[in-house]
Amino acid sequence: MVQMLDEDGTVDPLHRRSRRSRRQMPLWQELPLLLVVAFCLAVLIRTFLLQAFFIPSGSMEDTLLIGDRVLVNKVVYDVRDPARGEVVVFRGTDRWVAQEAPAPPTNFAGKVGRTLGDLVGISRPGEKDFIKRVIGVPGDRIWCCDDGRVVVNGVPLDERAYVSEDSPVELPPNPKECRSRQFTEVVVPPGQIFVMGDHRLVSQDARCQGPVPIDNVVGRAFMIVWPSQRWATLPVPQTFADLPQPKAAPAGPVPVDPDPVGGVVLILPVTATLSVLASSGRLRRARGRRLLP
Repeated sequence: MVQMLDEDGTVDPLHRRSRRSRRQMPLWQELPLLLVVAFCLAVLIRTFLLQAFFIPSGSMEDTLLIGDRVLVNKVVYDVRDPARGEVVVFRGTDRWVAQEAPAPPTNFAGKVGRTLGDLVGISRPGEKDFIKRVIGVPGDRIWCCDDGRVVVNGVPLDERAYVSEDSPVELPPNPKECRSRQFTEVVVPPGQIFVMGDHRLVSQDARCQGPVPIDNVVGRAFMIVWPSQRWATLPVPQTFADLPQPKAAPAGPVPVDPDPVGGVVLILPVTATLSVLASSGRLRRARGRRLLP
């Protein structure tokens, strides 16, 4: 670095003060600032891009277990509608029976922790937040059973890959409760989806509580992120690729896993953060190389 000297050969005091002003903040000042920035980024990501959801019940076993946390892509359905076979988080309608919610904390620390958890998306879901698998989209005709299997647009589904324990087929259908595997044919209304849990024996879903408006869908659950030994993606089962389109829908191939932004959304925040850090490092090095005036 070139330094400006006085006539007597000493360093100009103005330049000494300028160098001191450009020194990095001490760690005890920089660390709280970084924590605030990280918290703000987490809130922004939770609001617009991704959110972690806690699994409170066994209605999706063995795909999702009680206590799992899944990442939910909140922007994918801004560019397209939900597709069959995807696992979605949604708000139930008035017909959907509220889930049993844990008692709210009563002490100050618990309330603060719950508020922070809500902001960054790691708290328990609300009473009307549900997670199920999409079985039918608008216009689909769905009923059960053909040899014990759910039928979509005349094609029986092979659900052995994700249904671990099915409802008994011998019980007569009951539109007010989901105890039976059987249900009469449903034509999914426009703007709605027909959803079912993977653990059919205990799942209360569209069989008895009705379809869900697409506008109520929060996003697509695409990855299990906790506990670490359960880490896995949540792809669309192959059986949904063989289904015909509903008659009212335009003809065209059915994508196996139509998620143009699922993985990209997860990478974008990390990439952006690394880019900022790299740029900061380059600027710091550039300042070190700059000639003093």
